Amino acid sequence: MKRTSIFFLLISLLLSCNETKKDIIPSIEKVIFDTDMGPDFDDVGAITVLHSLADGGECEILATLSCNSHPSIAPTIEALNRFYGKENLPIGIPDQTGVNFTANNNWNDSLLSKFAPDLRFKTDYPIASEVYRKILSQQPDNSVTIVTVGFTTNLSNLLKTQGDKYSPLSGIELISKKVKKWVAMAGRFPEGREFNVFTDSISSSYAFENWPTTVLLSGFEIGERILTGEKLAQLDTLNNPSSWAYKYNLTTSFSKKRMSWDQTAVLCAIRDPEKYFYVCGPGKIITDSAGNNHWAPSVDGNHYFLVHKYPYQKIADTIDSLMMYNPN
Repeated sequence: MKRTSIFFLLISLLLSCNETKKDIIPSIEKVIFDTDMGPDFDDVGAITVLHSLADGGECEILATLSCNSHPSIAPTIEALNRFYGKENLPIGIPDQTGVNFTANNNWNDSLLSKFAPDLRFKTDYPIASEVYRKILSQQPDNSVTIVTVGFTTNLSNLLKTQGDKYSPLSGIELISKKVKKWVAMAGRFPEGREFNVFTDSISSSYAFENWPTTVLLSGFEIGERILTGEKLAQLDTLNNPSSWAYKYNLTTSFSKKRMSWDQTAVLCAIRDPEKYFYVCGPGKIITDSAGNNHWAPSVDGNHYFLVHKYPYQKIADTIDSLMMYNPN
């Protein structure tokens, strides 16, 4: 074989290898995180996992939104973002129709008093559906992952929006164009009644019925068996608001660990869910006016749900490890 032929063969092989490497490099997930951050505290674990994965180069956080209108929720999100070095992340709140309550022990106010007293009475946050529209309009097509670990209030409102200064597209058109998938901690499977669904059952029914892209659901039965947080509660309660929140809430609930409902949704939004669970579907989650849900298998559906694959402690160890992330 001539030297020139060998040379071009080597170049061809090199280019082929480079293309193969590109194919196997995992993409960075662009994430909008939507949380109720108050009635329960696994949201703290979820946002900690999110920041851990972001700082590890696995995702980019585009915004952190509140689906809960209680005045302490958005400031709590901002305080946690600040601790993780991302205090400029956009934060939005629901319109006046949103759910408005937090836990009986008022842990949000205590956290703010201790770690971010300047945020305690902050209220000037934009409406979440507007933040969604602004962020989505700026992103490449089919690139955004939305993670909800609370009520679907904001997504229902987003679906109903019309064209505005950010995009001429309607809400459903903008979602269809920009969103890759929606991962939700919601429902019980194959049937049941779950907090995030029934608390704002009207929004739940509308969002699940009209959402145009793939939906992955982490049900109550997933996080219920995965217990985490004991290690985080012992980490650094003087300087780490996530650690303090877990210690405070575990102490007041007389528990050593907490269920990991919200963390599983974040984990499976950013990493391959089949690394940790079976993914069942396609089909559709069907909800009624009382917030009950059941699973309807369908080859035409675009909904999927998680089923346990491994011993619970295996997943708990993964989540605990991510929750131990301390930027300082």
